[in-house]
Amino acid sequence: MHFRRNSFYYFLIAPSLLLMLWLTVYPVLNVLMLSFFDYNYIADVRLFIGFDNFKQIVSSKLFQDSFFNTLIFSLVATLFEVGLGLLLALVFDGEFFKKKQFMTLMIFPMMLSTMVVSAIFKTLYHQDIGLFNYLLTQLGLQPVGWLINPSCALSSIILVDIWQWTPFAFILLQASLQSIPQEIFEAARIDGARYPQIVMRITIPILFGQIMLVAMLRTIDTFKLFGKVYALTQGGPGNATETLSTFIYREVFLISILGVLQRLLC
Repeated sequence: MHFRRNSFYYFLIAPSLLLMLWLTVYPVLNVLMLSFFDYNYIADVRLFIGFDNFKQIVSSKLFQDSFFNTLIFSLVATLFEVGLGLLLALVFDGEFFKKKQFMTLMIFPMMLSTMVVSAIFKTLYHQDIGLFNYLLTQLGLQPVGWLINPSCALSSIILVDIWQWTPFAFILLQASLQSIPQEIFEAARIDGARYPQIVMRITIPILFGQIMLVAMLRTIDTFKLFGKVYALTQGGPGNATETLSTFIYREVFLISILGVLQRLLC
């Protein structure tokens, strides 16, 4: 009887499971198989070349720069977003004047699309009319080429991502903080614990699982960085802001498609 009941459940979920496998697992396996071949799309001819495609990509200077930039962006952006999100969650855990209004302002950046945020910061970063350089000149400092200087272009994009997605970490950690029973904190205060001790020895250990979850979600998202780079620098100057996503875009959607079109025209 138990086996029949389970079989009935499996029968109900089978169509959805098969569809999911066909839309996810099959494409991944198909792409993995094609990666071992030199595929001529026009002649529809496949030549098995083993790991030559992987060797060619790994040895590419552009790929190496893209991977390094993506790794730096992911680590720095995730670290700051989770850290600032936790700090803001601790600040907003208390009561203060206009708390709800300030919380609404805090989550506003993540409500904007990537292209809108990029357009705003592209104006702010402008070397001649940007607000940031205007403030620097008012302080007697030299203007900075935020997006055209290779030494600070990636940092400028990281700042944009931090501004947009710190509220995401803040919301999740704030909700987790609110779920902690207040009796724990009250008992710690009665025992003479100060606020820094409560945060370091009670709050953060309890929230450790949630902090790791937020860090994982942000790491996954930052590793797929494309929109901000494409809108702000398109991978430049040079390869200073080239990421894995823009590298794949250039290799697949530009070079491959242009190559096919050239062969067709010839």
